[in-house]
Amino acid sequence: MRNLQYTVVLGGLFSAFALVGAGCSADSTEIGEGVDVGGETEAAGVPVVRTCGTKELTLEEAAKLEAEFEQLAPWKDNLNISVGATINVYWHVINKGTGLANGDIPQSQIDDSLKVLNDAYSPWGVTFNLVSVDRTTNSTYYTAGPGTTAEKNMKTALRQGTADDLNIYSSNPGGGLLGWATFPSSYAGNPKDDGVVLLYTSVPGGSAAPYNLGDTATHEVGHWMGLYHTFQGGCQKTNDYVSDTPAEKSAAYGCPTGRDTCSTAGADPIKNFMDYTDDACMDHFTEGQSQRMKTMWDTYRKGK
Repeated sequence: MRNLQYTVVLGGLFSAFALVGAGCSADSTEIGEGVDVGGETEAAGVPVVRTCGTKELTLEEAAKLEAEFEQLAPWKDNLNISVGATINVYWHVINKGTGLANGDIPQSQIDDSLKVLNDAYSPWGVTFNLVSVDRTTNSTYYTAGPGTTAEKNMKTALRQGTADDLNIYSSNPGGGLLGWATFPSSYAGNPKDDGVVLLYTSVPGGSAAPYNLGDTATHEVGHWMGLYHTFQGGCQKTNDYVSDTPAEKSAAYGCPTGRDTCSTAGADPIKNFMDYTDDACMDHFTEGQSQRMKTMWDTYRKGK
């Protein structure tokens, strides 16, 4: 078993915006299936790369959002590292008919997905508890993209719980999407939109290799918990606002051991769940990321 220890601009203040040079939305969109990069093309629905494509937010605007968060949580630097939360999960299987080819993933893949999440987050005091699984046959929901009427209708009909409950929707959104997430501060303004959407073939045992070990969920839940990409902001000092994740100039793909794109920051954090490397390459969060998740949890989700 791997030692598993995975978009966020301060969430809901803005949706569909990104840091300059980072290419990540405030309500993040992960692109994989259907893209063409460096001469590679999609084969049989298998994603080629993990990346984002959104309208950009300037570094100055991002800093303003961070300052607003600091005002809400001035106590954040005096926290214990462990988050300390049991998170109820409501899994919504969206399909267009019976059978795996139509997105109707079996319970075993859902159980394996929860195991991957727990392996990744339990070292930091977070446990995911699967409360329920429901199955919806709806061809419009099945291909719903971020920000669409179909997504809104799907979530309005299906979402359960409150701010500290995780709703996961597995579907086949198309358009090159591996998944997307909402962020902690967005809940108050639009609670029904809250949650994570995943390409159903990215779950453990799915066909979306090299993104089929379940870490698309790990990554997206990281955003749902309040984390930025490790490469956000490039080589600037603040990059992802986590002190123990070395800055990197751009997203890493594959598993480029020894990659170092910011000369004064140390080797790029290619094995961090919040980079863009293959699932098999990712294996940890940092203590600083855990502290940020705890701050976001206590500020925006716990008991809300």
